[in-house]
Amino acid sequence: MPKPASFLSLSLLLTATLCISLVESRVPFACDPHNGLTSSLVFCRVNLPIHVRVRDLISRLTLPDKIRLMVNNAIALPRLGIQGYEWWSEALHGVSNVGPGTKFGGPFPGATSFPQVITTAASFNESLWEQIGQVVSDEARAMYNGGMAGLTYWSPNVNIFRDPRWGRGQETPGEDPVLAAKYAARYVHGLQSPTGLRLKVAACCKHYTAYDLDNWKGVDRFHFNARVSKQDLADTYDVPFKACVVEGKVASVMCSYNQVNGKPTCADPDLLKGTIRGQWGLNGYIVSDCDSVGVMYDTQHFTATPEESAADAIKAGLDLDCGPFLAIHTDMAVRRGLISESDVDLALANTITVQMRLGMFDGEPSAHPYGNLGPRDVCTPAHQQLALEAARQGIVLLKNSGSLPLSTTRHRTVAVIGPNSDVTVTMIGNYAGVACGYTSPLQGIARYARTVHQEGCSSVACRTNILFDRAEVAARHADATVLVMGLDQSIEAEFRDRTGLLLPGLQQELVSRVARASKGPTVLVLMSGGPIDVTFAKNDPRISAIIWAGYPGQAGGTAIADVLFGTTNPGGKLPMTWYPQDYIGKVPMTNMGMRPSGGYPGRTYRFYKGPVVFPFGHGLSYTSFRHSLALAPTDLSVLVDTNLFATKNYTLSSNAIRVKHAKCDSPSSLFHIDVENTGNMDGTHTLLVFSTPPAGQKWSPEKQLIGFRRVHIAAGSKQRVKINVHPCKHLSIVDEFGIRRIPMGSHSLHIGDVKHSVSVRANLEGIKA
Repeated sequence: MPKPASFLSLSLLLTATLCISLVESRVPFACDPHNGLTSSLVFCRVNLPIHVRVRDLISRLTLPDKIRLMVNNAIALPRLGIQGYEWWSEALHGVSNVGPGTKFGGPFPGATSFPQVITTAASFNESLWEQIGQVVSDEARAMYNGGMAGLTYWSPNVNIFRDPRWGRGQETPGEDPVLAAKYAARYVHGLQSPTGLRLKVAACCKHYTAYDLDNWKGVDRFHFNARVSKQDLADTYDVPFKACVVEGKVASVMCSYNQVNGKPTCADPDLLKGTIRGQWGLNGYIVSDCDSVGVMYDTQHFTATPEESAADAIKAGLDLDCGPFLAIHTDMAVRRGLISESDVDLALANTITVQMRLGMFDGEPSAHPYGNLGPRDVCTPAHQQLALEAARQGIVLLKNSGSLPLSTTRHRTVAVIGPNSDVTVTMIGNYAGVACGYTSPLQGIARYARTVHQEGCSSVACRTNILFDRAEVAARHADATVLVMGLDQSIEAEFRDRTGLLLPGLQQELVSRVARASKGPTVLVLMSGGPIDVTFAKNDPRISAIIWAGYPGQAGGTAIADVLFGTTNPGGKLPMTWYPQDYIGKVPMTNMGMRPSGGYPGRTYRFYKGPVVFPFGHGLSYTSFRHSLALAPTDLSVLVDTNLFATKNYTLSSNAIRVKHAKCDSPSSLFHIDVENTGNMDGTHTLLVFSTPPAGQKWSPEKQLIGFRRVHIAAGSKQRVKINVHPCKHLSIVDEFGIRRIPMGSHSLHIGDVKHSVSVRANLEGIKA
């Protein structure tokens, strides 16, 4: 029986009092004021500019010192009073112990485990994402102060969930680049909580770029060469990473294992120096995925010698190697003249600068603005309440024939069935840590009704129907039946892509048999990161409701029960398309193309036009909403830089203006939308705004998300929502050369069930022919 959420909280309170001294006695990473040999060194003087301190420290290092600082397990330098440091920590949806930089125990037995990212993305709530980041970094700082964690967290994962089979899709914000970009910027901002140049922790956006295949039909991420068009790179794959750097001001970007168009990403100067640091202006460091520099040589055979791989990575702009490869082979690369020591210095300057921005060279940790955080700041009631609220907001109601919400008076006995019905660890997905405590679905439902529990299947693999009879008996005698089915990490995970989209094993048979036997309404609850083809349940009238809970985190069972019984009115929307099983027969995972071509149907709601089980953005409520436009401009003008005419650099191709030729600093236009709750229950509504470009734009998506708002509206009331629309940012598309353009003509905005046309024209006033 899993321990209730309050158990570890009580444990934390008891141990916190005993262990606060641990925080106060942590040995400073560097510049210990009690060490007379080092405290007066120039790099320890906090009143000096950081670049001056960095330059001084590097000048004191030997080449062997420098090389051993270029890997994740950086060495200690006792003569300079610098401790060893482990760069690799993870905080995807809570402080994790996946990386060696973080461990649990003593005064830190656990940390708040929020829903998996794909679930939180379904909330479409930007402020929630930032709040979660703030809480996670509070707990991370507390654990650092207690000597149990680092300050560099290689999260979030902002790759596009391009293929429904991808085992790591659960870690991402979904299939839409705008949604992923907004999630990336807000979560990073919450994690880093910057004050000027200072950081609470350093986040890292990964895996750059076009990485979304782990192991499919003998093709793995170590050998995969992702062939990506300039158009798809600019239009889809790079969008979240650009937002990370430009808007989120992230302190790090991680390059991926795969090659892109024949080059390993970690050795591609166009991607690293040219795009991340050059075009986007990264103020931070670039790190390799773990052992990916070694993979370049050992697996991809990209160079003839290991030192050439080391040199290529460093020259391309890599600053830190997760793995031992650079520590072993950089010296020979310098000896052979493949790189210079100044190349190593540039890489070190980027990593040490981030450490100084984190306050790691400021002496006593307690002197830092976050130096007072300790065990009492981890797994707090407020943090755990936020984890519960995040789970509630991320749950999506996919189908409801009227049986939900359940009634505590009519449904006094509930049969709770399925392999995920009483799980705990399953709810936190991958890249998780040790949760503060758990509430399973069974425990959550038991707070509302008497429960009769049958697993039906001993695991999600569900290889036998030997337990089905008992499940049918339970359903036959209960007032309502809840089946908690779906996936777990044995089906979808890192290095484990799915081979199909159906429920595993005999799960479908169990669901159908129980639904036939059930005396009362049957509700299907699905736990998964990726989409599942449940067409059978969607079309079965005996299954009156379907809920997708994703991987809902430590409080998932409470959130599921709250939705089932109407304490929470669901408002989540799917962040990815749910495809039918036959879709994957037409789409090899190795085809990176987004747009349809020949018999290839294309990917995601933006380009795929075939049948779906449930579309992107789908999600029902227990109430109903109506939209109307209160203020909606019908014309938007794009100011064109007149200097372009004088220099003859202005281009107007297919009646579409290059974004870089437009004056994009002009103000946005406000659209006012009234959203009315026309039902009998208070509810939260997620307003999604899509745009469709003028007809005839061969490069364009059918429609694309340009904005969203989540608003709570009382029954019978109305709320006005304001959405900014700017032609450069929201109405532009990318052509086949990777150039972003603004099509002139009539654009359609889809706002809920309302469609509105906006005419976009170039403002050429005052320009003579």
